[in-house]
Amino acid sequence: MRIQDCHDTDAPLFGEDDDNNRLRRSKIRHPLASFFHLFFRASAIVVYLLCDIFSSRFIVCMVTIILLLSCDFWTVKNVSGRLLVGLRWWNQVDEDGKSHWVFESRKTDNLNLTSSAESRIFWLGLIVCPIFWIIFVFSTIFSFKIKWLAVVIMGLVLQWANLYCYVRCKLGGKSNLRSIAKNYLGVQIFKEAMKKTQDL
Repeated sequence: MRIQDCHDTDAPLFGEDDDNNRLRRSKIRHPLASFFHLFFRASAIVVYLLCDIFSSRFIVCMVTIILLLSCDFWTVKNVSGRLLVGLRWWNQVDEDGKSHWVFESRKTDNLNLTSSAESRIFWLGLIVCPIFWIIFVFSTIFSFKIKWLAVVIMGLVLQWANLYCYVRCKLGGKSNLRSIAKNYLGVQIFKEAMKKTQDL
């Protein structure tokens, strides 16, 4: 398996501030992509939570949730990631049967910069929803609703896959995520220390 690196990107991760952010418009330029980025994933969560209240048919609820999760996975992977933050990823198999994971990002010299509002929508939706599915996995296990376990695991896997791949794409295909997290934390501690010394 071979992983191709991402190019540098202008899309902010988790809404960090830099000089380029000031140049970006905070306006939402892709309202449909932003809407459907959140709609399918939020709908799957709402249907899961309200299924027992409105319907006693497990199969109907399960199929509805799986369809919503599938639509969400496809939309985030193929549409909203590319339009909202300029990132995309995919897997391809070459003639020798080797699998290649490709992580791409829009080049920084591209004049069509991403909107900071759209970037926040993208990353918040991408991060918050898998947290719900983690909670659902544990609540399903502890409440002994074993029939729902396959559904919540599928929700977690599909949404975690998009989150993981987009973070890899944003930070670089071959980057070690643990070392990046440590470096980011170190930079934040250094900034806080510098602010305190300037206040004195």
